[in-house]
Amino acid sequence: MLHFKDAPARVWQVGMMNGQKLMRFGIPELVEGNGCISRLPEIIDEDGIRRVMIVAGKTVSRNGMLDKLTEGLDSRHISWVLFDGADPDPSIENVEDCCSTYLKAKCEAFVAVGGGSSMDCAKIAAARAANPNKSVAQLGGVMKVRKRPDPIYAVPTTAGTGSETTVAAVVTDKSAHHKYSVTDPKILPKAAVLDPELTLSLPPAATAWTGMDALTHAVEAYTNKYGSSFAYNQAKRAVKLIFENIKIAYDDGSDVEARANMLKASFYAGTAFTRNCVGYVHAIGHPLGGMYGIPHGEAMAAVMPVVLKSYGDAAVRRLAELGTLVGIKGNSEKAVAQKFIAQIEEMNRYFGIPEKFDCIKKFDIKTMADFAVTEANPLYPVPKIWDKKDIEVIYYALASEL
Repeated sequence: MLHFKDAPARVWQVGMMNGQKLMRFGIPELVEGNGCISRLPEIIDEDGIRRVMIVAGKTVSRNGMLDKLTEGLDSRHISWVLFDGADPDPSIENVEDCCSTYLKAKCEAFVAVGGGSSMDCAKIAAARAANPNKSVAQLGGVMKVRKRPDPIYAVPTTAGTGSETTVAAVVTDKSAHHKYSVTDPKILPKAAVLDPELTLSLPPAATAWTGMDALTHAVEAYTNKYGSSFAYNQAKRAVKLIFENIKIAYDDGSDVEARANMLKASFYAGTAFTRNCVGYVHAIGHPLGGMYGIPHGEAMAAVMPVVLKSYGDAAVRRLAELGTLVGIKGNSEKAVAQKFIAQIEEMNRYFGIPEKFDCIKKFDIKTMADFAVTEANPLYPVPKIWDKKDIEVIYYALASEL
């Protein structure tokens, strides 16, 4: 039943989601297979690009992950510059450094290699370089990127964010301890390279965090209202692959098949939430990262079951459908939905992800709730609309010391 106070938000959401369907977001050219990063220079060459900037973190640049890429670029006489200063959570300053390096080197395209942070840094830097009269803060929000950036080629080394196929990128404002997103179809990568070989060295904890992040994307996209059938189907594909492969990848990081399946799941989840949006799990989880530095995937995993339970009957049917998809049985939709949430909680325990955080301070909760409600309302077509007091209750449930 639609509450009167929710009606303006729901009307806006219906209009937004219908508008997205008309926009027909594209999907990056997909390159798959073990060692397939070696094929990227050929694609760049065919696109007529002669100078690129590789955006990566220090770990990626030092452990040989870029060798096949740079050797291929050299063999095709494509010059390249390395920016290996992408931070784990890119800040405004980090994006500005990346943008400045790109412009000084007179590059023609970005190649982002790494986790979501490297890809997000490159995507926002690309938008900033193409729109020099707009600050990073002015690019924040929806459809604020006026001029189309140079091409972005994305090579994920984790299976979680789905940034290689999304129209969004997250940046941190350190001065305000706040994360926000830049969302615009113009920053969608031109190609996504899913090379499981690049994920084999990912430690178990990071495998779990990033995989649960992808699960959150898929579950939120599937439980949201007014979405497209394509996005709902992509979300279901992602959920099934994650349930079947995440523990295998966690227990045995050298299992190439499980790694490849997790990359594909992350890609599917990314295409799903790009069209159907995320929800309160992300809106509530983002301030935990911005305020306390909790890894994004860990925050998402911990917040997810609390939010899903709190939705109550509003999300039961959709959660039951996902439960049935992964083989859960029960004598009612509610029973299947509850078992599905219980399995997520069991995964969190298996991976050592905490149920609560001792870093949450009472005096921060109102501020975090303000950030969360500003992010979510009215943008996200969530199963049930909450106000700041509802969100404060979730933060209290996540705090171990209050």
